[in-house]
Amino acid sequence: MTRLEQQMAFLLEIDKLKQVHRRTKLLSGERYENSAEHTWHIALATLVLAEHSNTPIDAVKVMKMLLVHDLVEIDAGDTPAYGDQGDKTALEAAAAERIFGLLPEDQRDAFIALWREFESRETPASLFANSVDRLFPPIQNIHNQGGSWLDFAVNRPRADARLSPIGDGSQPLWQLVSAILDDAQNKGYIQPGN
Repeated sequence: MTRLEQQMAFLLEIDKLKQVHRRTKLLSGERYENSAEHTWHIALATLVLAEHSNTPIDAVKVMKMLLVHDLVEIDAGDTPAYGDQGDKTALEAAAAERIFGLLPEDQRDAFIALWREFESRETPASLFANSVDRLFPPIQNIHNQGGSWLDFAVNRPRADARLSPIGDGSQPLWQLVSAILDDAQNKGYIQPGN
């Protein structure tokens, strides 16, 4: 295959991300969001919110990370934040090898490196990327009268455990989400827990 043919094969394959549905509904509540819509939203949010990172970041690198991080869901599916996590690590690693393996070697290596960096949550860029990735589900849930929090009977300690890593990348975003969780608890969308 030529380089262009490899790139086109990859681009055609990733169209399948539009068919992977998440467990959060659009703000309108009319349907569940797909992973491609989520990816677009958080990549654009990075442009808007980068100034709120705890440390200076390269917003373009964060956007690249966010554009590739969910592509593994084409093979591995979306794992709901409050659902059974199972052994998603092995499934997602195999998916990354297959999907990014469609690209020419240099691009394959670059995309896998971005995916691994996101997953590691060790660099300022990956910490902020993970913050933005976790930001919108609670916003969607509060707009949808509890949404997936009610579906999975989420309590406050569980919500805090899932969402508090937002603060690792952005304290202002964590303060925003913490206030949303307070509101959700007051409205009965999440229970106080033990």
